[in-house]
Amino acid sequence: MSGASCLPPYGPQADCTSLPPPLACPMTKTCSYRGTVGLGNKYVRLNVGGNLFYTTLQVLNKRNSMLKAMFSGQKEVFTDKQGWILIDRSGKHFGSILCYLRDGTVTLPKGRQAVQELLAEAKYYFVQGLVELCQNNLQGNKEHPLCVIPVITSRKEEERLIQCSAKPVVKLVYNRSNNKYSYTSNSDDNLLKNIELFDRLSLSFNGRVLFMKDVIGDEICCWSFYGQGRKLAEVCCTSIVYATEKKQTKVEFPEARIYEETLNALLYETMPLPDNSLLEATCRRYNNCGSHSEEEEGPGGAELRERVRRIHVKRYSTYDERPLGH
Repeated sequence: MSGASCLPPYGPQADCTSLPPPLACPMTKTCSYRGTVGLGNKYVRLNVGGNLFYTTLQVLNKRNSMLKAMFSGQKEVFTDKQGWILIDRSGKHFGSILCYLRDGTVTLPKGRQAVQELLAEAKYYFVQGLVELCQNNLQGNKEHPLCVIPVITSRKEEERLIQCSAKPVVKLVYNRSNNKYSYTSNSDDNLLKNIELFDRLSLSFNGRVLFMKDVIGDEICCWSFYGQGRKLAEVCCTSIVYATEKKQTKVEFPEARIYEETLNALLYETMPLPDNSLLEATCRRYNNCGSHSEEEEGPGGAELRERVRRIHVKRYSTYDERPLGH
C-alpha cells in the first residue's frame, strides 16, 4: 500500500483532494527494506514508539530475531517520508535489545517489573537468548518481603514460635474489644501510637528480633519481651481509672520504657561464633603481648573474669526484682 493518504477513496470517481486530511496520520509506505534502502548504507534509522535509534545492518542481522527477518528482505517494513523505519512498539527497552544483539549480553534493569517488561519485548522480537536471560533472573532473584510479622492464632503456636526462635521475641497484644468500660479521651490515640511504634521497631530490628502480633489475647494493649525461650519483661499499657463516678479504661504510651526493654532484649541475641582463624589470631596476639597467668592474677583471678562476663548478660524479669541503684 502506497500513496499520499492513509484513507482509501470511497468510490471509483472519488477525488482524494475533496476528502478531509487524516488526523495525526504520518506519510508512510510499505515496502521491502532491500528496495528502499540499499545494503550499502552503513546506518539504519529506527523510530520505535517515538524513540529514535541509529544502528547498523550488521547488528540487526547478527542474531536470529524478528529484526533480522525485517532487514534481510524477508518481511516488509514501514517507513515515513523522512526515511525512518517505523516499529509500533514501546522504545523504553529497545536500547537493551540492540545491546544484546550487538554484544550477546546486557545488564538487566533493576527491579522485577522492569525485567518483566524487557522479557515481553524480547519475546516480541524473538530474541531467544535475551528471553532466557530474563527468565533466569526472575527465577533466581525472587523478591522477598523486607519484614514478616506472624499473627498469633493460638497459644500453642505462640509457645512454639518463642521456643524455636533463635532471636529475641517482642510481642504486642492489642484487642480493643476486650474493654468492659468506656475509654478515656486519649486512649484511642495512644493505642494507635503503640501500634505505630511496633511497626517502626519491626522495620528497624527485623533481622535481629522476631516481632509477633497477638489479636486474640486477653489484654487491650500489652508488650511482652522474650529471650532464650523465657519471658523477660512485660509492659502493660492499660489501667482502670475513676472519673465522674464511673470506671474508665486508660491506654498509655510508655515509649521510652518500650524502647528500653527492646534494647535489653537484644542482650539475649544469639551472635554467630567466630571462625577458627579469628580465634587463633586473637589467641596468638594475646600470648605474644605477655598475658598474665592464673598464678600472677592471684587465687581469684579466673573467678573474677567469669563473674564480669556474667554481669554483662544478667537480666531481671521485672523492674521490681532489681536491687536499688540498677
